Amino acid sequence: MPLRRTAGRVTNPDLALVLTGGGARGAYQVGVLRYLASRYPDLSPGILTGVSAGGIIATHLASREGTFGASVAELTALWRDLHMPDVFRVNPLNLGSSVAQWGLRLVGGGVPGSARARSLVDTAPLRELLMQTLGATSGGEIPAIARRLHARTLDALALTASSYSTGQSVTWVQNREGCGLLTWEQPHRTSVAGSLRVDHVLASSALPFFFPAIEVDGAWYGDGGIRLAAPLSPAIHLGARRIIAVSTRYPRTRREADRPAVQGYPPPAQVAGVLLNAIFLDMLDADALQLERINALIDRLPASAGGLRHVDLLVLRPSRDLGRLANEFEVDLPRGFRFLVRGLGSRETRSNDMLSLLMFQPEYLARLIELGEADARARAADIDAFLHPAHALSAAAGAR
Repeated sequence: MPLRRTAGRVTNPDLALVLTGGGARGAYQVGVLRYLASRYPDLSPGILTGVSAGGIIATHLASREGTFGASVAELTALWRDLHMPDVFRVNPLNLGSSVAQWGLRLVGGGVPGSARARSLVDTAPLRELLMQTLGATSGGEIPAIARRLHARTLDALALTASSYSTGQSVTWVQNREGCGLLTWEQPHRTSVAGSLRVDHVLASSALPFFFPAIEVDGAWYGDGGIRLAAPLSPAIHLGARRIIAVSTRYPRTRREADRPAVQGYPPPAQVAGVLLNAIFLDMLDADALQLERINALIDRLPASAGGLRHVDLLVLRPSRDLGRLANEFEVDLPRGFRFLVRGLGSRETRSNDMLSLLMFQPEYLARLIELGEADARARAADIDAFLHPAHALSAAAGAR
């Protein structure tokens, strides 16, 4: 892997880190990064791409000018200390007002002047948190990203959101000037180059119905995980030759998938979980399979064939069902929010995917960080071979 040494920092310009969505489940990705940072404290992926919670994490990494190890340590401390009120307002007055507005809108028949409900919760605390932790200006700009791009310790940051106005998946890209990275246009997918702001981060992570849509440059956007068909595409378009992708979706076995999550009529929480899983269709496995097939074709082409390149991929994902794990921490939710989700049937389903997206509670987040770190450690040999293939081949040859 080619390296670039800049101001004492080793940059891997063709290495991309792809972080998918999942709300509170993003803590799992923090755990994976924590292991990577402990083993490779000077690692510096040149390309960072993120969706939803993964977008928040990617932007945090892009805005840190220290070592990878120091950046991840800050990120871990931030997520370990998160409480639900740090992300959205959970006091009974705010929750009751939101529920009342939704009810009035339903019975109001769209009459002009009737209550306008934009979301179930108010995410003003999340905006304040991001403004502070990302070092944003009053206008939401994040100067540290531009400084890192100028210093050549980062080549590109890309965040994906879903346009409620056009139905397209839009990827916003801020890249280093002169590095030759191009924007792209694909069916139902497009990219826009420019400076990223806190609004872009909020738009990428705006869970539908739960979080309000965010206006960016005159259009309204929601969570980038909505029907994201090609999660690896931004990194590949931006020049990656190696991709580490971290998913928060547990791959259920056939036996687990066939086991009912509820008994009797499904409560709203179960229906919402199934719908959210359908909305946030995790296409990482399908995208990885397609990349594998393309790599096989490229490897058979003559060296003179231009415009195509082999892209290596390593996918890391949970060894446990994070929805099922969320049930263990449901009792720790703030009283008002717990009352609301229990009314939706949070205690009637074995795997609470809806709750796992919103469970911004220290105990749950800490457990996910531990799980992510443990899962990455279990894949240590794969990670070492991926980051240092030459060393892995030498070790294998010596073992024969």
